[in-house]
Amino acid sequence: MNGLWYFLGCVVLLIAGYAIYGALAERVFGADAHRPTPVQSKADGMDYVKLPGWKIFFIQLLNIAGLGPVFGPIVGALYGPAALLWVVFGCIFAGAVHDYVSGMISLRYGGASYPEVIGRNLGSGVRKFMEGYTVLFLILVGAVFVTGPAAILASMTPYSLLFWSAVIFVYYICATILPIDVIIGRIYPFFAALLLFMAVGLVGALLFQGYDILPGIEPAKFLASTHPKGLPIWPGLFIVIACGAISGFHATQSPMMARCMSNEKHGRHIFYGSMIAEGIIGLIWVTLGLSFYQSPEALAAAGPAPVVVKNISIELLGKFGGILAVLGVVILPVSTGDTAFRSARMLLADTFKLDQHPVRNRIMLAIPLFAVGIALTLVDFNVIWRYFGWANQTMACVALWACSVYLARRGRCHWITTLPAIFMTVVVTSFICNAKIGLGLDMNISTYAGIGLAALLFIIFMFKGHSMPGGPEGDC
Repeated sequence: MNGLWYFLGCVVLLIAGYAIYGALAERVFGADAHRPTPVQSKADGMDYVKLPGWKIFFIQLLNIAGLGPVFGPIVGALYGPAALLWVVFGCIFAGAVHDYVSGMISLRYGGASYPEVIGRNLGSGVRKFMEGYTVLFLILVGAVFVTGPAAILASMTPYSLLFWSAVIFVYYICATILPIDVIIGRIYPFFAALLLFMAVGLVGALLFQGYDILPGIEPAKFLASTHPKGLPIWPGLFIVIACGAISGFHATQSPMMARCMSNEKHGRHIFYGSMIAEGIIGLIWVTLGLSFYQSPEALAAAGPAPVVVKNISIELLGKFGGILAVLGVVILPVSTGDTAFRSARMLLADTFKLDQHPVRNRIMLAIPLFAVGIALTLVDFNVIWRYFGWANQTMACVALWACSVYLARRGRCHWITTLPAIFMTVVVTSFICNAKIGLGLDMNISTYAGIGLAALLFIIFMFKGHSMPGGPEGDC
C-alpha cells in the first residue's frame, strides 16, 4: 500500500507542477492572449493552419511522445525508484519548461524552426551547425522508426520486411507533403488518446489484479541504484529517461504546433501541459516495470522493451491488451517518424526561404530527405543509435541556453531555464566523457569536466547573455 501512495503522490506532484510552476513559467515568459499569432498572418493551408487548442494538445503529445515515455522508463526502472524522482522533478523543472519556453519563442518568431530559435539567440555560427545537426538527427529518427515497426508487421503477416518498409515510407511521404490538417490533424488526437488510455488502463488492471505497487520501496533507498549490471545512477539514468523528463527532440516538434496556434495563452497547456502528460505516462511505465516484475533482475531478463510492453499488456489486459500493445509498438514510432521528416522539410524550407504552398516545392525538399532516410535503413544502426540518447539531451542543453539568453535580454527571470541548462550540461558532458562510446574517462574526472564546462558556459552567459547576437528585437 505504501508503494501505491508513492505513485499517487508522484502523479499529484506532476499535476501540481503544471498548476503552479507552469503558471510561473507563463508569467515569466509574458504570454499575451491579445498578441497576434503566426497563423493569423501567415495562413497558407499547408503548415500554418488554425487548429483548436485541444486538438493541438493531443497532436503535440503524440509528436513529442511516440515510444519515448514507454521504452525509456522501462529501461530506467532498472535503476530503481530514483527513476520516479527523475521523471517527476525533471519533467516539472526541466522538460516542461524547456518545451514551453522554446515553443513560445518559436511562436514569437513566427513559427521559426529549432535552428532559427537557436541562431537568433546564440549566433549565426551556432545556427549553421545546428541546422545540419538537426536535419541529420531528424532523418535518423525517421529512418530508425521504419525498420522497427516494419519488422513487427512482417512477423505477424505473410508480407516481407521490405514490403512494410515501403508502406511506411509511402505514408511518411504523404504525411510530410500534405497539409497538416489532412492526416496529422485528423488521426493524431485519436492515437494520443490511445496512448493515454493504454497507460491508465494498465495501472488500473495492475491494481485490480492485486499486484503490489512498487513493492519494497523505501525512501532511504530512493537514491540507491538497483541496476542488475551495477550501473550507477549518475549520469546514465538522466540519459536513458529522456522523453519522460526532458528531451531536445521536443524543441524540433514544437514549431509545427506553434504555426497552428491562435492564442498565446494556449501555450501553457499545449507545451507545458503535454510534457506533464508525457511525464505521467513515463511515471506509469516506471511503476509498471517496478511492480509487474519481482525484481530488476527479472525485468532485465524479460527481454528488450518491446517484449516487456507486450508481456505486460497481454497479461494485464488479455487479448485486447495484446492488440493495444501491437498498435502502440507499431503506430507510436511511426507517428514519431513522420513528424520527424515533416519537421526536417519545414526546417529546410526556412533555411532556403522556399514557399511551401506550391506542392512542387514540398516535393523538391522531400525527395532528398527520403533518399537519405531510405539509405540509412540499409545501414547497421547499432553503433550510431548508441549515441542517440546523448545527442538528444545535448540538443536540450543548447535549447535551454538559447531560452536563457532570450529571457535575459528581455529582463525576465532567466533562472527557470538557466538552472536546468547548467544541470543538463553537467549530465551530457559527464556521460560522454565517461561512457565507453565516448572518452572512457574515470567517473570523477568526467564529472569534474562536466562541472567545469557548465561553469564556463554560465560565466559566458552572465557576462554576455544580455548582448548575444540577435538583440532583443525580432519578435514577430
